[in-house]
Amino acid sequence: MLWILLTTGKCNLKCDYCGGSFPAKYVPYAVMYDVKKLKALIEADPKATVIFYGGEPLANPKFIMEVMDNIRARRFGIQTNGTLYRLLPERYWRRMNVALISVDGREEVTDKHRGKGVYRRALEAAEYVKSLGVETIARMAVTADSDIYLEVKHLLDLGLFDKVHWQLDVVWSEEWDFEGWAYSSYLPGIRRLYEDFLNELRRGRVLKVIPFLGVISAHYFGGFRGVACGAGVESVAVNTDGRILSCPIAVREGWAVLGHVDKGFRLLEDPYPERCKSCEFLKYCGGRCLYAQMESYWSEEAFEAVDRVTKEYLRAVLSGIPEIDELINEGIIRKEDLYYDPTEDSTEVIP
Repeated sequence: MLWILLTTGKCNLKCDYCGGSFPAKYVPYAVMYDVKKLKALIEADPKATVIFYGGEPLANPKFIMEVMDNIRARRFGIQTNGTLYRLLPERYWRRMNVALISVDGREEVTDKHRGKGVYRRALEAAEYVKSLGVETIARMAVTADSDIYLEVKHLLDLGLFDKVHWQLDVVWSEEWDFEGWAYSSYLPGIRRLYEDFLNELRRGRVLKVIPFLGVISAHYFGGFRGVACGAGVESVAVNTDGRILSCPIAVREGWAVLGHVDKGFRLLEDPYPERCKSCEFLKYCGGRCLYAQMESYWSEEAFEAVDRVTKEYLRAVLSGIPEIDELINEGIIRKEDLYYDPTEDSTEVIP
């Protein structure tokens, strides 16, 4: 299972699509529970993946070191903006399996939303951790300023990132003309990017674009139970106050609480939103985002617009399955090379 450990609610940046730090009353800036009790929970899971999260997790490097020194897990990783990477000693970085570094694509797009100079600092962090043998993933936020084709191609062409995934700016920001942008820019860019993905498959190479690879993997290997990120089913978040949550951003919402480090927890029994249960894309999507389903920041009309765009993206990806079948049958690629489990990396398959 995926264990997302919040190290602090504090962040040293204030990106405009999330607002920066969590309020300390919801996510204390220091860990308040006994790590020995966390150890008992995690070590009872033989397939535990531990991902450090925030706020900015590197704002509390001592907790990261304490966990890595005292708790056994199959995999360790971190979701970070990269700007504080030098606060964690090299020996701990070398034990990390994966580092997800927040960067939105080209420099001007990244810095507009995250702050001046953040792009270059993120790339510096990616270069450093990659040199230590850590797998690197570009963790993108996609806004109206993003050209999905150019942003993803830019990051892949840098040679610093092994994988790329993205999340759409459709949660906390004010409503914007998402659907207009999606049909004029995003979906055409998706189709263009997907053709590049298929071209690489034709050469026997699997490009690690997670919103493509994850859907293809779901097709061949049985799909996801619940939302693809595993929230509340294959993944839990441990807040700094000890609450165990189904989703790491649901820090104030009672519905997200599954238990507590001191008392244990129970996973969700029925992870599918009622409105999604009859959808043809259920096994690929599972409801797209548990938090967005539960917290209606946008209007119902806007929510439906996001749903329509999600279905168009899924149709685009699944349209390549007949050709991928041929490539597998011809031995150009192996089906097992298309397997991807997002809970191994804490990534988003469905943007």
